[in-house]
Amino acid sequence: MLYQIHEFQRAVLSPLTAWAEAASKSFVNPASSLAYVPGSSRFAAAYELLYRLGKDYEKPEFNIHQIVKDGHNIPIVEQTVIEKPFGRLLHFKRFADDSATVTKLKNEPIVLVCAPLSGQHSTLLRDTVRTLLQDHKVYITDWIDARMVPIENGPFHLDDYVEYIQEFIRHIGAKDLHVISVCQPTVPVLATISLMASRDEDTPRTMTMMGRPDRCAPQPDVGQLAGERAFLRVVREQRHLHGASELSWRGT
Repeated sequence: MLYQIHEFQRAVLSPLTAWAEAASKSFVNPASSLAYVPGSSRFAAAYELLYRLGKDYEKPEFNIHQIVKDGHNIPIVEQTVIEKPFGRLLHFKRFADDSATVTKLKNEPIVLVCAPLSGQHSTLLRDTVRTLLQDHKVYITDWIDARMVPIENGPFHLDDYVEYIQEFIRHIGAKDLHVISVCQPTVPVLATISLMASRDEDTPRTMTMMGRPDRCAPQPDVGQLAGERAFLRVVREQRHLHGASELSWRGT
């Protein structure tokens, strides 16, 4: 019932959100008489705040089209290497004209950036990707908003998360790969590589965990269990919270 109420509230506020946007612009547009009312900037700010509280935020783009390396302009093409229901593996392919630069680019290390699946988009790591592209061949996980995934694709649990990462690593090739996990995916990535090692598979050369939510204390700790439960809660809430209306989202 909580999820249905939330979706109903979002639908009810949708006209108010559109009105607040129009009102905000009318108080700052020089062509509008309201822009000359005393305190118009305060009114505009108040309406804009209301608009931002109710609007839907589209996923931003990476917009990484070129980098400068050793005085050369290196074009970047974003490629989808693997596409699955709940996530994609993206590759930022670098190109060059002269053979020396091409050879240098081919010999540089490969890195997989594991972005969080916790409400934000992988594009928040665009600056990290742009920096790594100076000296690495870069891949990144790009998770799909669960509310946009048709229900017939089934659930997405922690074991599915681990299988996705394993498939991505195997596709790239683990032997020369470096893995960077940022915040939430550190626990799934640690589980992924541990399972691969237990099966005597090739594992990445390095594993970097940034801002990890797990604790490596020797005493009994519920951190990892809490992390798993938090992950499952995020996916479950995305599927149900935004799937309350069949008319709005595919993941009903």
